[in-house]
Parts: sequence; C-alpha cells; structure tokens
Amino acid sequence: MRIEARSHHPRGLILFAPVVAILAALAVSGALIALTGVSVMEAYAQILAGALGTRLAVTETLTRATPLILTGLAAAVAFRARLWNIGGEGQFFIGAIAVAAVGAELTAGLPAALAIPVLLVVGAAGGMVLMVTALGLRLRFNVDEVVTTLLLNFVAILFVSMMIEGPLRDPMAFGWPQSVPVADNAALPRLIERTRLHAGLLIAVLLAVAVYLLQARTVFGMRSRAAGHNARAAGFAGVPLARTLVMVACLSGGLAGLAGAVQVLGVRGYVTTDLSPGFGYAGIVIAMLANLNPLGVIAAAVFAAVMFIGADGMSRAVGIPSYIADVTVALSLLTMLVALFFTQYRIRR
Repeated sequence: MRIEARSHHPRGLILFAPVVAILAALAVSGALIALTGVSVMEAYAQILAGALGTRLAVTETLTRATPLILTGLAAAVAFRARLWNIGGEGQFFIGAIAVAAVGAELTAGLPAALAIPVLLVVGAAGGMVLMVTALGLRLRFNVDEVVTTLLLNFVAILFVSMMIEGPLRDPMAFGWPQSVPVADNAALPRLIERTRLHAGLLIAVLLAVAVYLLQARTVFGMRSRAAGHNARAAGFAGVPLARTLVMVACLSGGLAGLAGAVQVLGVRGYVTTDLSPGFGYAGIVIAMLANLNPLGVIAAAVFAAVMFIGADGMSRAVGIPSYIADVTVALSLLTMLVALFFTQYRIRR
C-alpha cells in the first residue's frame, strides 16, 4: 500500500470531515466514560439535556458560544494566511483589560449607543496591538510567531493580574482581586430577559458572515488565501505580503480582543484572571473543526459550548467529571487533523 496525494479534493468529503471527526471524538470519549461503568448513552443524553434541555440551558450555551465564535474566527483568519496565531488567549485578556481601563470612567457620561461601540473598538485595538507585535518580530527578525504569540499569552495574563491588583483594582471588592467595573451604560443589552444571553451573540454571528464575505469576495481575501497557499508564488505574482500579513494580524488580533471586550460588557462587567476558561485556546480547535471556514466556526463553537455547558449537568447527574468535555474537544482536534489528511491524500494498494 502507498499514500498518494489526491488530484482533486471532493467537496462532499471536505464538508463531511468535521462530522466524522466529531463522531470519532465522541466515540473515544464514550469509551472512556464506559470504563467508569456509566452508560454512555445516558451520559450523552445528560450532556444534551444540560446544554439544550431548558430555555435557560439554551441561553447559557449560546452565551458560552459567543466568545468562542470570535476566538475561532481569530484563529481561522490567521491560519488561512499561514500566520500561526496561538495567542488568542492573551489577546482576549488585553482586549478585556483595555475595556475595563477605558470603560470605568471615560465612557461613564456617554449614551449607550456611543459608549458600547467605543469600548468594542478599544477591546479590538488591544488585541491588535499584541498580535501586530508578534508579527513585527517575525517580519523584522524572522522570529517564529508560534513561539511569540504563545509566550505573549503569559505576558498578557501577568500584565492583567498586575493591573487588577494595582491601578485598576476595584476598591469595593473584597477577597479575589478584580478590576473596577465598567459603567452600567456600556453593558450590552440582553436578548432575552432574565438570562445572560446578550447582543454579543449577534455581533459574533454578523462578524462571521462579514469575514466570510471578506475572504470570498474581496481583493484582501484573495491575497490572504494566496499567501496561505504559497507565499513565495504570491510574492512573485505581485501580492504585497508584508502589508497583507499586517492586515491579517490586525483582523485576527482584533477579533480575539473583541471577544474579551464582549465577555466583559455582556457577562461580567469587570475583569478577573479567570475571565476566560481557555477561550483563546479553544478557538484554535474551533477553527480547525470548521476547516477555517468562518461560517463553519459558528457551528463548531456551538458544539464546543454544548459540550462545556452540558458536561456540568452530566457531572452532577451521573458523577462523571466535567473534564470529559475538555477531553472531547481536544480529541476532536486530533481526529479533525486525521480527517483533513484523508481529504488531501488517499491510500492505494
């Protein structure tokens, strides 16, 4: 037997790959659940009930999916151009702390229709700065952005910790340190009363559609795809690689920073070091599950949110640790990589 590259990549196979990857990940996770003596079907039924079984559960799932859509978009945009942004977590936190710094007092007197857009732009700008810094090191000194974006995550989180324990600490908060709260007029409106579901979901979905159209219908999208397919050939064809990568970095970092801003304005109202349970890292898995398709990111983010929210209910019902959700999402990345391999290659006898 030998492995050979496919002469063409069937569209149906590409679309089916994420489904196969998720089913394979669920099968492996199911085997782990079975080892505990719990019924696999019952465990998965409890996950679905915990994530989708009630009105409150559905809204909590969509609330969790909102930042995941944005960080998934951030990774998908960068990876499409072969700009390896592993720093979504740090960009998320910088966007969040920028919003807290500006939103505490500077926007307090503004109407909500002005304060919210200003703070969203501020959050996006914070994420941009961190990503462009990493890209600058690559362009100027040829430093691998995988290393710089990954290490900048820790720098960003330590910076946020310093700020919320220092100049931005809320003097009225006791115990766990947190930033000063954002002014009430800057909170994102609720989509459904008496739930935490906020307008950030609409922003995330609209941005996914906008990014899809940007990549599919514009010169910038063509240039970023060309840079991802073959940077050297794109350069010979006249694509301004440095400028294109800077634009990609701004978009990618901005989306991750916007995720932090949305989480602060829509859910918390302030910043703590546990604001993100790994949204930036989960965004990488979501982007891969979506095969870097911005519209697919929405579905992949909802899947991850169902697992994370539903696993908590399953844990209470049958005693399986909720960490099984992290295992399943991580396994879905591995199985997706295998599925993508078979969309590019075939086995011949």
